[in-house]
Amino acid sequence: MADNERNMTVLVTGATGRTGSRVAQAARAAGLTVRAGSRGEGFDWEDASTWAGVLRGADAAYLVYPTDVGSPAATEAVGALAREAVGLGVRRLVLLSSRGEDRARPTEEALRTSGADWTIVRASWFTQNFSEGPLVEGLRHGELVFPAGEVREPFIDVRDIADVVVAALTGRDRYTGQELAITGPRLLTFREAVAEISRATGEELAYTPVTARQYGDTLAGFGVPAEEVEFLVELFESLLDGRNAHLSDGVQEILGRAPRDFTDFAREAAAAGVWKAE
Repeated sequence: MADNERNMTVLVTGATGRTGSRVAQAARAAGLTVRAGSRGEGFDWEDASTWAGVLRGADAAYLVYPTDVGSPAATEAVGALAREAVGLGVRRLVLLSSRGEDRARPTEEALRTSGADWTIVRASWFTQNFSEGPLVEGLRHGELVFPAGEVREPFIDVRDIADVVVAALTGRDRYTGQELAITGPRLLTFREAVAEISRATGEELAYTPVTARQYGDTLAGFGVPAEEVEFLVELFESLLDGRNAHLSDGVQEILGRAPRDFTDFAREAAAAGVWKAE
């Protein structure tokens, strides 16, 4: 890494989230100065008046929208923030997008047309979705109910996403204008993933596939707004149709090493007590 890259100040949006926290950690480990972009630090994707304060003086930024990159709100906000960033001299922008999600393309295009030196990182389903977030509670009680059928997915460890993002942030000449597709090292069904977690924990865990509509009805029963339910139902019906059942070699090409395996993740998370019933 060149000296000017080591002295970079990087804004990390979603700095307390699943990917942002790892990006911040990986960036600090690489010698970069990290500026945390989160509501606790005064940054809010829904309040444009909070953007300039965290952007001004930064050299680059990692953009991750807090709900889904394929939502119309994401398209509007990412485009507006990217244009403001460029206006403030923050031209190097890296966006986390979703592999295989057609709905994400307008948000990606909003970044491309902003005038930024952009890179788009398209990641497969996060391995840590099993250990952080709404799926955890079901696993703690012995069953994952989810609308994934028996499709295979190349689950990717978010630590690999973070390392790729840092490489993209610091490798301006190599990665500007690039769309980087990254996955884990092998394909697993959700049933197989749950079986690996079961072996790691020593507990009997079941996977019960349901339709996207049935899953949406459950979400509605928990009070999720109808508009959000409809968006998620349509998203799951498209993303979990088998379109992502293939590997990409982005992690190997960018980092020069193989991506982390699901088995190792399951062992580490089980040892940390992630799936123990409270």
